Amino acid sequence: MKYLIFIIQGLFSIYGFTLFIVVMLLLFPFVLVASFFGKIRGGNMTYRICQLWADIMFFLWGIRHQNIYESPHDPKKQYIFVFNHISYMDIPVILKTIRKQHFRILGKAEMASIPVFGFFYRNAVVMVDRSSVEKRARSVQVLKAVIRKGISVVIAPEGTFNITHNRLKSFYDGAFKIAIETQTPIKPILFLDTADRLNQESIFSLTPGRSRAVYLQEIKVDGLTGKDVTMLKEKVYRIMEEKLSAYKGE
Repeated sequence: MKYLIFIIQGLFSIYGFTLFIVVMLLLFPFVLVASFFGKIRGGNMTYRICQLWADIMFFLWGIRHQNIYESPHDPKKQYIFVFNHISYMDIPVILKTIRKQHFRILGKAEMASIPVFGFFYRNAVVMVDRSSVEKRARSVQVLKAVIRKGISVVIAPEGTFNITHNRLKSFYDGAFKIAIETQTPIKPILFLDTADRLNQESIFSLTPGRSRAVYLQEIKVDGLTGKDVTMLKEKVYRIMEEKLSAYKGE
C-alpha cells in the first residue's frame, strides 16, 4: 500500500508540474507585453497575471485556499508582510493570499536564471543577490524605493527554507530594519499547509487538499529607531511562533 501511494503521488506530481509549465507558457505573452509598461505599472500587471496563474493552478491541482483573519485587514494600507518559509508552494500561496493591494516579493537572484520562469520572476520580484555586501545593500535600496511608491513588500525573515525541527528558523534583521527606517507596519502571515501540499524535500510530493493563510494583527513601528530592531524582530518571532503552535495544536 505504501508503494502504491508513493506511485500515485509521483504521477500526480508529474501531472501538476506539466500543468505548471503549460499554463506558464500560455501566459508568457501577456507577461511579455506587461514588461513594456515599466517596473511599476508593468510589475502590477505582471502580478495580476501571476494571480490568474495561481487561480488556475490551484483549481487544477485540487487545492482549496482559505484566508483566516485574526483581526481586520485593510487592503488599502501599506505593509511589510512577513511569512514562515517552508515550501516551494509558498509563492503561489502568497499570490492567493494577498489579492487587493499592490505588492512585491523579495526573492533570490539565482531563481532568475530558470528558463521562461525566470522572465516572470525578473518582472515580478525584487531580487536580492547575497554574493556581496554591495549587492545586498543595493537590494535594500530597491525595496525602499518600492515602498516609497506606496507598494507593499513581502519578505521571508528566515531567509530560506526552514529545515530545522523548530516551527521557525531564526530571523534576519533586514525586514525589521526596513520597517523601522520607512516607518511601515509589519503584517505577519502564517502558512499552515504549504509543506503538506508540497514538501521541500521532494518535488514529487505534490498533493491536493486545503491551503490556509492566517493574517495576524499588524505590528506598528511608529517612533521606533535603529536601536529597536532586535526588540521588534524578537517580538514578531514570538508572536508568529506562538500562533503557529496554537494552529498546529488545533
